[in-house]
Amino acid sequence: MVCRAISPPRDRNFFLNVIKQGTTLSHLDQIHAQVIHNNVVHDNIIITKLIQKLLDFKANFQAKLLFAKIESPDLFLYNVLIKGLRNSPLDSLHVYKSLLLKTGFDPDNFTYSFIIAGFSGFPSSLSEKVGALLHGHSIVSGFGSDVFVGSALIDMYTSFSKIEHAHKVFDRIPEPDTVLWNTILSGLVKNSCFDESLRVFHDMVGKTTQFDSTTLAVVLSSIAELQDMRAGMMVQALAMKVGCHFDQHVLTCLVSLYSKCRDIPNARLLFGLIRNPDLVAYNAMISGYSCNNEAEKSLQLFQELCLSGYKVSSSTIVGLVPAFHPFGHLDFTRCILGFCVKSGFINNHSVSTALTTVYTRLNELEIARKLFDESIEKPLASWNAMISGYAQNGETEKAISLFQEMQKLDIHPNPVTITSILSACAQLGSLALGKWVHGLIKDDGFESNIYVSTALIDMYMKCGSVDEARSLFDSMGDKNIVTWNAMISGYGLHGHGNEALQLYQDMLVSGIHPTGITFLSVLYACSHAGLVQEGERIFHSMVYKQGFEPKNEHYACMVDILGRAGRLEDAMEFINRMPVEPSPAEWGALLGACMIHKDTSMARLASSRLFDLDPKNVGYHVLLSNIYSTNNDYSQAESLRRVVKRKNLAKIPGCTLIEVKGHPHVFTSSDRSHPRSEAIYEMLERIIGKMKDAGYLAETVTALHDVEEEEKELIVKVHSEKLAIVFGLITSEAGDEIRIIKNLRVCLDCHNFTKFVSRVTERVIIVRDANRFHRFENGECSCGDYW
Repeated sequence: MVCRAISPPRDRNFFLNVIKQGTTLSHLDQIHAQVIHNNVVHDNIIITKLIQKLLDFKANFQAKLLFAKIESPDLFLYNVLIKGLRNSPLDSLHVYKSLLLKTGFDPDNFTYSFIIAGFSGFPSSLSEKVGALLHGHSIVSGFGSDVFVGSALIDMYTSFSKIEHAHKVFDRIPEPDTVLWNTILSGLVKNSCFDESLRVFHDMVGKTTQFDSTTLAVVLSSIAELQDMRAGMMVQALAMKVGCHFDQHVLTCLVSLYSKCRDIPNARLLFGLIRNPDLVAYNAMISGYSCNNEAEKSLQLFQELCLSGYKVSSSTIVGLVPAFHPFGHLDFTRCILGFCVKSGFINNHSVSTALTTVYTRLNELEIARKLFDESIEKPLASWNAMISGYAQNGETEKAISLFQEMQKLDIHPNPVTITSILSACAQLGSLALGKWVHGLIKDDGFESNIYVSTALIDMYMKCGSVDEARSLFDSMGDKNIVTWNAMISGYGLHGHGNEALQLYQDMLVSGIHPTGITFLSVLYACSHAGLVQEGERIFHSMVYKQGFEPKNEHYACMVDILGRAGRLEDAMEFINRMPVEPSPAEWGALLGACMIHKDTSMARLASSRLFDLDPKNVGYHVLLSNIYSTNNDYSQAESLRRVVKRKNLAKIPGCTLIEVKGHPHVFTSSDRSHPRSEAIYEMLERIIGKMKDAGYLAETVTALHDVEEEEKELIVKVHSEKLAIVFGLITSEAGDEIRIIKNLRVCLDCHNFTKFVSRVTERVIIVRDANRFHRFENGECSCGDYW
């Protein structure tokens, strides 16, 4: 198309038509020249159309230059420019300010919706501040309850993960239309607020019948994430009733739903109902195969897609990556990575994030971090993948460090980030850091998110703050099964068996159905509180009333319950009557009970099974050796230690962590590497002197038998938890609680030592060992010496 042949004069319609047909910037430059030549540069309608076309081609500079030359731009032209500059929100803000200061026009609802939409696409602290100011301007201008402005505001606030703000905007609009409902539903799903999105949909169905295929598709995607097949089938029936079932978008979401609910045959059937499946439908089916551990079928469909002539997208690759079932697919993942490098998909942040995720799940953290670091663009999802990867693989300090780096870069977290970092705090036992994250949650308005609140409860429980956890639990309006499980499990960790049982009953009354984790948590609580009859009742109810098939961990809990109570013969009979082959978990529980009750003969039986099932586990050898030592059978203990040495089995070294003023300090046995070692050992001597005056005697029964008693005392005196406790005493104020975390089960002497320290120093000492929590106060432990 060339404009040189245009014969003047030409009217407005001609120029509007020729601008519409322009396909390159060169065409638009020629048209602009003809506009000047034909002296129609003052026609705002023609200039508006030309600016709009320039903005479509992302020629922002030319569009702004042309706009600057217009003597009397109208409000419509301002709106066109603001909308067109949505990818440059600061430029659109400049135009908005010009509108306010240099014209007599008042911004309308389109002005506010366009400029707010621009900032919602660029989440940052600046965008949040500007967005809040624009929200205020819109209210002052009388558009606080406008549907069009409301949609933009809700989209903005959900983009910033400000869910409460989004709800407040929505609630101010008296008659929300379908678009507004869809906007808040989509925003909730984007923020992983799946339960909340279903409640909003329920309200929508109750208040209006004006939902469309987009509504149903969004809701189905939320249900798919919850893997709630029953709710999904109800929405599917609703789709049939209103005539949306065969809408391609709805069918595609149904494919995802059935796939995520592990019903691949029906997912494939629904895929077949799509007449001409588009790329999105193919992607859903490929992802469905992948998430059901059918990598071969996902690859076959991927090849079929490539042969059909479709150009694969980044979403196709993301679906192909075996992130849900990575184990056994390392080579396949490497092939996908190679394909992405060759095809350039590796530069796509979604693909890079998916690969980062799968490599973290394969514990290939160095490759994952390399992918993360080399990503040109790092959206929040990429940070989340790496942070959660570190947390899930026990690299808690790296997870926290990366989160702090993210904070410095002013990248705002979302609920997924928060739950990952709270998990890291829980593993590390860092209460100070956990409270700092709780402060961020309050600032960002995430407290209403059920997953964040549940993660907070779990963190407080694992950091020893039972009252804080219970307070949060009671303040929650809605609780899912994970929330109940976190609270019940937490009570079990702290030995509060009766509270765990009461909470379990409350859960049943509330209509929540228990899961395998629920039963495991309740049985664990019974085990650590000595509630034998209650544990037997729960196990019986689980099998015969709830119809749940126990797994090895449930059987192990029952063995532990019986064994700890001294019913070793019953525990042995229980193992013999199991309908499945006993695993190391059951035999390990029995061996632990033999240690408590000093039963050497049964310990030999249990350990022989364990040595066959798990020959490389040094812990069982050490436990049996200690049982021999306890019964003064030192020759057998020594013989077992020689076996361990001959097999080169390495015992996990004990270490203890204490957090002082936000900084972690780690101690090992006989540790003298700490800068304050001299002061620690001096205080240890003074404390032990006071304790001996109060009646303390070191428990040396499991120490080496071929050394003098005085040397035995020296061996147990420098265990890591003792050094950590003493360090806590010299770095804290009188009356302060001391909290430590031990990576192994606390030994008998250290347990006794801590009871005496709590008495002579009048301190509360909270110890988290590998099994549970111990709260020491006035010479007593919350476990009642039952651990």
